[in-house]
Amino acid sequence: MAGRRNRRDGTRSAPRGGLAGASQSAAAGSDSGVGGGRLGAQSGDAPEWSDSTGSAADGEADPEAIARQICLRLLTAAPRTRAQLATALSRRGVPQDAAEAVLARFTEVRLIDDAMFARAWVDSRHHSRGLAGRALGAELRQRGVGQDDIRAALSELDPDRELATARELIERRLAGTAGMATPARMRRLVGVLARKGYSAGLAYRIVREALEGEAGDGHVPFHDLDFEVPEADAADGEEEAAET
Repeated sequence: MAGRRNRRDGTRSAPRGGLAGASQSAAAGSDSGVGGGRLGAQSGDAPEWSDSTGSAADGEADPEAIARQICLRLLTAAPRTRAQLATALSRRGVPQDAAEAVLARFTEVRLIDDAMFARAWVDSRHHSRGLAGRALGAELRQRGVGQDDIRAALSELDPDRELATARELIERRLAGTAGMATPARMRRLVGVLARKGYSAGLAYRIVREALEGEAGDGHVPFHDLDFEVPEADAADGEEEAAET
């Protein structure tokens, strides 16, 4: 009856298929708006940085503003070097001139400070990982820190502290090699220090001292060690020993 009254007054109920079609059309319409813009950015039609602002689709995004946003977000998460930020901006498609302008400004106001980064890195990584100056310098170079800043940061690493750290590393590993033959123990323990950036000469001397102390009589015969130090590294170890 209700259906007939509807026909008499000229109105009709939308068919089930029509409602479904209307819902699908609305969903399609939503994809053509903000969501559609995101899909376009992911497909490579626009630089990666352009999807962080609503005006990017019209070509109105300010690349320097985007560069500032990216740098601030990264620096909030963790300290970064200028080279690391430059790489991040390049990967996000920020034009080089805009990136350089922002990096220069951030450096001017000390939001980017490679010298401070290097000092903090040396202090943290030496105490947390026991890394020697050689390994720390390599890590800083990988992060784009300049040689002058690296040299200045490493100069603050106390040689006595570095030597004490190496000895602590070996003391912690000594018991774990107790069941091994002496030459094998020597190679294993020297390898521990070598991977931390200590020279082979210094590593050999520290490990030998530890093994001699463990033996109780303060002596481990050289022929039991079956280990040779390369001449250059041995010289380095002698120099470091003289300094300490």
